[in-house]
Amino acid sequence: MAFNKVEICGVNTAKLKAIPEQRKTELLRIIKNGTEQESQKAREEMINGNLLLVLSVIQKFAGRGENPDDLFQVGCIGLIKAIDNFNPELDVRFSTYGVPMIIGEVRRHLRDYSPLRVSRSIKDTAYRAMQAKEQITARTGREPTIDQIAKEIESSPENVVIALESIVDPVSIYEPVYSDGTDTVFVMDTLGDKTDDKKWLEQIALREAVEKLSEREKNILTLRYLRGRTQTEVADEIGISQAQVSRLEKTAMLRIRKEMEG
Repeated sequence: MAFNKVEICGVNTAKLKAIPEQRKTELLRIIKNGTEQESQKAREEMINGNLLLVLSVIQKFAGRGENPDDLFQVGCIGLIKAIDNFNPELDVRFSTYGVPMIIGEVRRHLRDYSPLRVSRSIKDTAYRAMQAKEQITARTGREPTIDQIAKEIESSPENVVIALESIVDPVSIYEPVYSDGTDTVFVMDTLGDKTDDKKWLEQIALREAVEKLSEREKNILTLRYLRGRTQTEVADEIGISQAQVSRLEKTAMLRIRKEMEG
């Protein structure tokens, strides 16, 4: 994919400039509370000032044979949706909210026009599963399990997993999808319910709490909860006793809880 070309959709990407975070907040408030004329003018400035964000995100989808102009247009649709739905009163950077919206729009486009040969029945199951997930989340306020989704659409958990996996490309949750030099958004930040503001704040608070841990504590939690190691296995790997691993793990979890409770 030729993302190195200067012009995409008639836009000279070499001349694109980002606007400061403070200005974004001002524009978003004008969009929400200004007159129709003020709101429209602020909306246009907000869109133009975040085209670099769209460009940064679609570059992560390079190598799929997609036309960059098409992806840029699709990404802009996601950007506009983010602008129209963002709440400027929340203590959240716009990029943290906007990136998942852009990614979601691009992924939907890629699913709909994917060259991979996925049977119609599997696609239908996948779409019904995604709809069921959204409906259950709206009803309960939390993400459903595979079993709950399967029950909702009267299918087996195995079929649901196969269907969902067939339309999603696997990526690392630690893959960065956007950075403006001061704020980096990772794939893990885009997971979960995109409409639940409380969950967004909890994700950000958790990331900040983990960052305050020592490197040894981070390493222990990574081995325990991301790689599924036992305390004994962790102790052998880093060269301390199992009792020390248990104490450090407990201390780290308490510190995270305390940080998140404020």
